Amino acid sequence: MPSLLVLAVAIAALVVLIAWAKVHPFLAFFLVAATAALALGMPLDKVPNALRKGIGDTLGSLAVVIVTGAMLGKLVVESGAAQRVADTLVAGFGAGRMAWAMALTGFIVGIPLFYGVGFVLMVPIIFAVVGRYRLPPLVVALPALAALSVAHGLLPPHPAPTALVATFRADIGKTLLYGMLVAVPALVLAGPVFARVVAGVPARPPAGLQASPLPESSLPGAVVSMATALLPAGLLLATAATGGLTAADSAAGAIIRFLADPDVVMIVTLLVATVTLGLSRGRSLPSVMGTYAAAIGDVASILLVIAGSGAFKEVLVQSGVNGRIGQALQWLAVDPLIVAWTVTAAVRAGVGSATVAGLTAAGLVEPLVTEGGANPELMVLAIGAGSLAFSHVNDAGFWLFKEYFDLGLADTFKSWTVMETIVSVVGLAGVLVLARLI
Repeated sequence: MPSLLVLAVAIAALVVLIAWAKVHPFLAFFLVAATAALALGMPLDKVPNALRKGIGDTLGSLAVVIVTGAMLGKLVVESGAAQRVADTLVAGFGAGRMAWAMALTGFIVGIPLFYGVGFVLMVPIIFAVVGRYRLPPLVVALPALAALSVAHGLLPPHPAPTALVATFRADIGKTLLYGMLVAVPALVLAGPVFARVVAGVPARPPAGLQASPLPESSLPGAVVSMATALLPAGLLLATAATGGLTAADSAAGAIIRFLADPDVVMIVTLLVATVTLGLSRGRSLPSVMGTYAAAIGDVASILLVIAGSGAFKEVLVQSGVNGRIGQALQWLAVDPLIVAWTVTAAVRAGVGSATVAGLTAAGLVEPLVTEGGANPELMVLAIGAGSLAFSHVNDAGFWLFKEYFDLGLADTFKSWTVMETIVSVVGLAGVLVLARLI
């Protein structure tokens, strides 16, 4: 069987196993990778080592960032820092600019939090604001949730963008900087602007949903809360901006490169957060460590999905299919960034999960970077944008939104699906503009 046909069957099998049979993505990736390896003619005794190498290489560069990111996010929530950020921004913007306040709140809160955690955290805040200011629910909700999506798809240290950075050997600081530039127009159009279009769509909180805010006296200060939540982004941007100002072989250059390493950034951030949001707030060190231990469970499934995608990618590399894909794609008279977005969006429509879509597409289009010379940072963002497109009934986020806001299917498509697709398309447009400028 021709190798590209084997690949097409493998992708179709992934979609069927994950979207229809509801097999866990890790098992789906592993089974498909092993079967594809045999179909592509890899010697039987070489297959286990290929799978192990793919898993080890992928997790080796990502485990620290993803686990520490989960720990930071859980501490930000439990300490009340996320609540303080939301309260401060809502009070500062006022009722007339509430959509913008919620967009900024979602963006700041979304940087350290995984998407599902951020969603569940923001919903009570959204309905508290709706009740207080008598605003249409979607005018408040869509800006906040669009911001979470932008952070989830485009910005390290979220799992998929971080994994893509490792796959393409991109500079994480530049990726974050470019991602911020792309995020702004995507967030504005999909959030405050689009929210006005669907303001009349009826939405309401499900029965029994009650916000359970921490008492004001127990919250950390606004400056401490925002500074700690944004510290990973701040460190990555600062080191990216200063890296070119020092000689590569100087002591200062070595220090900056050390501090720019994503693992170091996240460890430093976690140490700071342990003090600012933990010990200085009266919590004991064992108590903070308990929060961190609980966070590991939250991220275990994500690590497994990333591991499975690494095994699949390694099979493509060792079998030689990776190179043939690159040659085939390079013959297309289409911008590689558009190719990457299209492939990712197609996988996203099939499997539902943005993370799975991004990681699957990365293995397919990697030759466009390694052999075709496409900009690795922009390729990360093009795939990240594509992973947000066309959210529908096979996406958990679609059902979270529908149920939390008590919407019918038609209204969910009209609001949620369109919002996610706006983020995706505007994100691609921003990447294409950046490609002409850098």
